[in-house]
Amino acid sequence: MAKTKELSKDTRNKIVDLHQAGKTESAIGKQLGVKKSTVGAIIRKWKTYKTTDDLPRSGAPRKISPRGVKMITRTVSKNPRTTRGDLVNDLQRAGTKVTKATISNTLRRQGLKSCSARRVPLLKPVHVRARLKFAREHLDDPEEDWENVIWSDETKIELFGKNSTCRVWRRKNAELHPKNTIPTVKHGGGNIMLWGCFSAKGPGRLIHVKEIMNGAMYREILSKSLLPSTRALKMKRGWVFQHDNDPKHTAQATKEWLRKKHFKVLEWPSQSPDLNPIENLWRELKIRVAQRQPQNITALEEICMEEWAKLPATVCKNLVATYRKRLTSVIANKGYITKY
Repeated sequence: MAKTKELSKDTRNKIVDLHQAGKTESAIGKQLGVKKSTVGAIIRKWKTYKTTDDLPRSGAPRKISPRGVKMITRTVSKNPRTTRGDLVNDLQRAGTKVTKATISNTLRRQGLKSCSARRVPLLKPVHVRARLKFAREHLDDPEEDWENVIWSDETKIELFGKNSTCRVWRRKNAELHPKNTIPTVKHGGGNIMLWGCFSAKGPGRLIHVKEIMNGAMYREILSKSLLPSTRALKMKRGWVFQHDNDPKHTAQATKEWLRKKHFKVLEWPSQSPDLNPIENLWRELKIRVAQRQPQNITALEEICMEEWAKLPATVCKNLVATYRKRLTSVIANKGYITKY
């Protein structure tokens, strides 16, 4: 039930005045547009306490003083990995004995919640500087420029891996019913490696990499898949190719191959998956594949190809249309990893 709005002090005083004038609770309620039960409660409070003001709330006082709250808040702000046990010990040394639950409740009231730390690429100072340089140089590029980019990457999809979470409606104590579980096996039960590309106009080709990829294999994939993708997507003349700084991509032979083909390559900052919108497509693909629950590698490959082809062009367009927000986030986060 939603919490009702508290009556103003002026209205409460009017209720008391009308009551003293001899009016009934029903008449007062009709005149002021207030429920009869509310009118009665205010009159009873006035008769008991001779006031209509809010009374002090019941309950035990806070165990941690305002100074103690500031201390533990400052501690976790400086070092988010501080444990509740560490904070309990800090307060105990200051003369305050509390439990871990009290620590959690106190910090939650300050807007701080214990969460699992996200795993992100290790960024060295050189990476941070390169990311900032890239973001600042391209911040004012028009949207049309990003629409003319072919984005690419590789990803691994496991057969029974943790590719996504799945929510189910179930009754109490039915969490282990087969319909309510996701089967998993050790090491994911096998996996496939995929190479793919896309542009603002939609997904390009998706390739199953069946062996350990080396530079020669990568160049073969580009030869057989990149140009057909650009033609299928009807890319404008002067389109730009994006790939990351994987050693296969930056090998001298690959650079020479790209130069001979007259491909324009986007200079890319290392350790920057959050700047590549294809990562969002990989996430969407893995969720779709997991929902179909393939049972073997052959089915996994078929489903990957089917779901990749069904990715909406509108999703691709939106990822590119909002690319400036990624650059803004990098700058705002001083070069470090962003939410993307």
